[in-house]
Amino acid sequence: MAEHEPIYIVDGARTPFLKSRNRPGPFAASDLAADAGRALLLRQRFAPSDVDEVILGCAAPSVDEVNIGRVAALRMGCGDKVPAWTVMRNCASGMQALDSAIADIRAGKSELVLAGGVDALSRAPLLYSEAMVHWLSSWYAAKSLGQRAALVARFRPAFLAPVIGLMKGLTDPMVGLLMGQTAENLAYRFGITREQMDAYAARSHARTLAAQKAGHYDAEVVPVYDRAGKVYTADDGVREDSTPANLAKLRPFFDRKYGNVTAGNSSQVTDGGVWLVLASQRAVDERGLVPRGRIVDAQWAGLDPAQMGLGPVHAATPILRRHGLALNDLDCWELNEAFAAQVLACLRAWESDDYCRSELGLPGALGAIDEDRLNVDGGAIAIGHPVGASGARIVLHVLNVLERTGGQRGMAAICIGGGLGGAMLVERV
Repeated sequence: MAEHEPIYIVDGARTPFLKSRNRPGPFAASDLAADAGRALLLRQRFAPSDVDEVILGCAAPSVDEVNIGRVAALRMGCGDKVPAWTVMRNCASGMQALDSAIADIRAGKSELVLAGGVDALSRAPLLYSEAMVHWLSSWYAAKSLGQRAALVARFRPAFLAPVIGLMKGLTDPMVGLLMGQTAENLAYRFGITREQMDAYAARSHARTLAAQKAGHYDAEVVPVYDRAGKVYTADDGVREDSTPANLAKLRPFFDRKYGNVTAGNSSQVTDGGVWLVLASQRAVDERGLVPRGRIVDAQWAGLDPAQMGLGPVHAATPILRRHGLALNDLDCWELNEAFAAQVLACLRAWESDDYCRSELGLPGALGAIDEDRLNVDGGAIAIGHPVGASGARIVLHVLNVLERTGGQRGMAAICIGGGLGGAMLVERV
């Protein structure tokens, strides 16, 4: 992303991230998007109808929420005349929404944009098997009692076994691996042990708990109410009992015989939505807005889908090189925690002379990120990873950490299913 006029972050907000509990959650994706958006827009100096466009990232919209960006915009009161659209880049859909807003502002098409991401993964559908679909097609096409009798004879109870839509969505169609299996690949490649994974996961929970108790998430999380009037005020997947000893008791999920990646050292299946208000210099000046930060640069990268967890390394490194920055020249890093093994592998890659030379074209290793700068308030292992929302969440949280600590610059980086990485450099104003 070339340097032109600044792209300002005026404000941002998100819902609590609510853990899936093996049943549909209390909110549809459009509920979450609309609730977070209303709360954010109510505190702005402009009306919802004043935004030039609404862009929403969503990886798994419901079939009754087609173009969910438009659905959310109308529900938020933006009005009929504000165009709204939806983007999808798997785990970075929310970050893609921000990048699309940046492109339109830079092109002069928009001055003030509401952009973000959402997913309600607890509502991912259960599907009929292909055998059941064919049987039903034949049943409805049958014209006689005899034909239906023959179909009844051919029916097998196994036809009714559901296909879990979320599992299909988390399986890479090119290499046939679940995302967790790609994390196993990285653990093997970099020699990451089960103990190291569980220790990192426990760290995520401990840091998130400490951040919640200190009120570090209060600046970004807005409460939401379900139809029964129950209020949800905080991310509810974090657990005090997620210690290394307890996490060690969990069985591997993705490679049950040889693996080390478990549900405990992976990100949680979660529902949540997030929005940011982005503005041009002109919009800031004309509307008297007070920006909180700016997005300085962004980068997308591609790599082997079977190694997709290293995407942050390939996306963030070009930004560092363009701006002459070392890893610890940044005051904070938000590296999305898809899996503990994946985060640790990214750190090992930057520390590796061989990886940096062979994969990144560098003269040697970039070094080690200071632990006190990385995911200081925990991450998706404790908070959750609503796929469409996480890319925008980490950008917003970088800004909040910078404001709280007095830092100046931070990086949000995310791995993306399909063999991609995304990163954004954020500065505090």
